[in-house]
Amino acid sequence: MTWLVTGAAGFIGSNLLERLLQTDHEVVGLDSFVAGHRANLTAVQAAVTAQQWSRFRLVEGDIRDPETCRRACTGVGVVLHQAALGSVPASLNDPIGYHAVNATGSLNMLVAARDAGVRRFVYASSSAVYGDDERLPKLESQVGRPLSPYSASKAVNELHAAMFGRCFGMETVGLRYFNVFGPRQDPRGAYAAVIPAWISAMLQGSPVYINGDGATSRDFCFVADVVQANLAAATTTRAEALNQVYNVAAGRRTTLLELFGLLREKLAPYRPGLSQAQPRFRAARVADIRHSLADISLARRLLDYEPQFDVERGLTAALGWYLAQPT
Repeated sequence: MTWLVTGAAGFIGSNLLERLLQTDHEVVGLDSFVAGHRANLTAVQAAVTAQQWSRFRLVEGDIRDPETCRRACTGVGVVLHQAALGSVPASLNDPIGYHAVNATGSLNMLVAARDAGVRRFVYASSSAVYGDDERLPKLESQVGRPLSPYSASKAVNELHAAMFGRCFGMETVGLRYFNVFGPRQDPRGAYAAVIPAWISAMLQGSPVYINGDGATSRDFCFVADVVQANLAAATTTRAEALNQVYNVAAGRRTTLLELFGLLREKLAPYRPGLSQAQPRFRAARVADIRHSLADISLARRLLDYEPQFDVERGLTAALGWYLAQPT
């Protein structure tokens, strides 16, 4: 079976690509290199054998182009659709661009997969779809109103995928990611995720800024568990597991102050004086949710998903990669 990974040069996509090649699958990768990096593909190539790398074919193009999507889907059995623009704050500045990539681009991929006879379409959704619903833990059946163009685009993805299941008989599975972190997550840019951004700042001796009072909490999910969930969704033989959406997380909550303490503890041996560092506080960001915690019982029951990493173990596993990055 040939797999297609969209966003293959991105953070999550490159981790999926690496696992698939290491298990001797044929893989097509699609990436426009707007958000992905060629260095991630170079890192995957270094992590696999020459024979495994020969099973990879790159299609360079944009999911906003239907013809590119059709070309990438030719001969493919399973799509792991990761390509997207991923920042809530950035989406507030570019709602049209986010809709074009995340909503229209994903619809292009669904149409191309349907027309190519793809067996299963697994796609990345987001915990952002829970919006203004404050209930904890987050249950797949209870969502609120979107708080940003990014969250709206991910909610649209879920509606389109469900419709393709009903109207065209496609097998789709959506995965609502909660605050994924790990190797190859870009620490650069104004909208970098909190863990790589803070690690980069600590290693450079720069201030670490907490948006809000530090009590904001997140369910941090190590990327290896996201890979596990994708492969489980792609290979499950349970009919009742299909055309569903699942939370993908650790099922544990960590406050930003707790996260700061964990990172400081792990990095202090490598940077003298860091053990005494304190965060700086600033105003909370617009459209940020206060607390996030996933109920992962549905994924456990239907996908046999079982996270192997809490945030501390994940940070330990990724520490070598973070330390190797240029400061």
